[in-house]
Amino acid sequence: MIAGVGAGGLTLAIAACSGGTDTATTAGTTESSAPQSSAAQSSAPPAGGALAKTADIPVGGGAIFKEQKIVVTQPAAGEFKAFSAVCTHSGCTVGSVADGAIVCPCHNSKFNIADGAVTAGPAKKPLPEQQITVDGDQIALA
Repeated sequence: MIAGVGAGGLTLAIAACSGGTDTATTAGTTESSAPQSSAAQSSAPPAGGALAKTADIPVGGGAIFKEQKIVVTQPAAGEFKAFSAVCTHSGCTVGSVADGAIVCPCHNSKFNIADGAVTAGPAKKPLPEQQITVDGDQIALA
């Protein structure tokens, strides 16, 4: 009987450690300046989803939408840009937007808020641009 319980426990332990992925997310989470990190997934964001109001995106800064894996910036008043929130270095989700840069908390790669270009490594590739629409005061995925 002890051997049976031991084998069952071992099976559970092996199953728990075998290649599972962390799928926990927080719905509707918007990060604007607090450093955060999480495992990034490679799926593209759904089209047409509302993200924020234009007033939610500070001039010279931005906001991170973890669930959609998007970072929206406003490099100049009335100019809105969107990029993938997945760092091109190691796949972490970027954690903050500060001082004109999108910052990855994993290895401190920094990207320009106007064009997603790398401003500090170790990342070597820019953040891919994402399509958004701005209609009045609403920002949505294109």
